[in-house]
Amino acid sequence: MATIEECRTALDTLSDNLATADGGVRAATAMDRSLSCHITDLDTTFVGRLTDGRIHVVDTVRGAPPDRAQIRLAMTGDDLVALVAGRLNFAKAWGTGRIKLEAGFRDLLRLRTLL
Repeated sequence: MATIEECRTALDTLSDNLATADGGVRAATAMDRSLSCHITDLDTTFVGRLTDGRIHVVDTVRGAPPDRAQIRLAMTGDDLVALVAGRLNFAKAWGTGRIKLEAGFRDLLRLRTLL
């Protein structure tokens, strides 16, 4: 099972990957939205913002996120690490329920280019 530190490192790596991406990925993440990533097996949530194509984690809380973020992710720590490492396909994991993504309709339309 992935640790909280490994999950935080994976989010930092994902942020770096988004920041250096170009084309459709860069355009899809060029928004300003609140973001939460609930790590279900650790019952921990990373809370932050997606701004200028980067994920900025501002807090780590036990349990579910204290406020409803505009973009909400939920998955196990192992799935987060595997996703960022390229060993887990996001679309397939989302389609089978391993990863949960909730957001407004417009945000989902923008984020679909990441799939």
